[in-house]
Amino acid sequence: MSDLRLMAQRRLPGGVFDYIDGAAEDEVTAGLNVSSFSNYGFRPRVLRDVATIDTSTTFLGEYLPIPLILAPTGFGRIAHSQGELAVARAAERAGLPYSLSTMGTRSIEEIADVNSGTKFFQVYVWRDKTLLKEMLERAEAVGYEGIMITVDTAELGRRERDVRRGFSLPPKIGLDTILDGIRNPSWTWDFIRAEPIQFANVTGKSVGDGSSPVTLSDYINSQFDPALSWKDVEWFKENWSGKVMVKGIQTVEDAVIAADLDVDALILSNHGGRQLDGAPPPIELVAPVAQAIAGKTEIVCDGGIRRGSDIVKAVALGANACMVGRAYFYALGAAGEPGVDWVLNFLAEGVRRTMVLNGVGSVKELTTDLVVHRG
Repeated sequence: MSDLRLMAQRRLPGGVFDYIDGAAEDEVTAGLNVSSFSNYGFRPRVLRDVATIDTSTTFLGEYLPIPLILAPTGFGRIAHSQGELAVARAAERAGLPYSLSTMGTRSIEEIADVNSGTKFFQVYVWRDKTLLKEMLERAEAVGYEGIMITVDTAELGRRERDVRRGFSLPPKIGLDTILDGIRNPSWTWDFIRAEPIQFANVTGKSVGDGSSPVTLSDYINSQFDPALSWKDVEWFKENWSGKVMVKGIQTVEDAVIAADLDVDALILSNHGGRQLDGAPPPIELVAPVAQAIAGKTEIVCDGGIRRGSDIVKAVALGANACMVGRAYFYALGAAGEPGVDWVLNFLAEGVRRTMVLNGVGSVKELTTDLVVHRG
């Protein structure tokens, strides 16, 4: 995975790479999301007859070939002109659920046209409920099975790489861009041949057609609401007939509240370290949350997944599935759609191999007995 990151860094302009790679403030949480997996080791069993391995599981009643979901990431087309379309197609080929971000650069409908598999739509708790309802209606009309309500954005975190770069969307054409283009010709050629990047989903009666992303960004920033509360989750449940997931749970106490609201899944996530620097890494929450909610709802571990062994650890500790975002974003930036195919296969093969080497024949056998916390 580190090789993919380096490939993306070489291919992408500095500001684009820093948007994908960067996080809030000192980026401590982003680093811990990854490194905290090394706090857990395995207790492998031997001579267990693992000639046949079943890596499959279910999530919200749907079959998954491995316990993995593709997380929502904004602005996919800054990495490659196909953006979210490339990722959605790769997800369908892998048989994995794809999650589209509200801040995506391909629309709800465009994704549905290229992906007939399981799809989720990520939404924010915005002030403009009319716009939110329009987006929910659009997602329902084209077959999205669930929504992910992101609840850790009462205010946007300070992402200092973006501040230093003066990063904007779409990327501005200026002297810095020209110099970056000379250094990154394949990205530049892809970028200038494609249609303009825009916020493809933030369209509706109150915001227009999404064709003015710079103006829209001001509107979007004004929509993050510090008054958001658990009552907003109830609003979504009243206005959406499919599955409801809450994304951004960072304590056991909030996990219990979410479970008591009968949401279908809670997603342990700190936004990839892009919001509060100092938030806990999701893997450290999996076991205590699983113990506290005792099966009342499903659990997703979102953050820091870089190998199949990370997925195995999270599931053994009590997660039903994991989510990856940066992993496939690096791959998209490094090699486009084939890169996303490669990383999903890399993770699947890592899950299978880790299970074999631990003497575990199926996902159902992944329990806390398999892992040990090194402290």
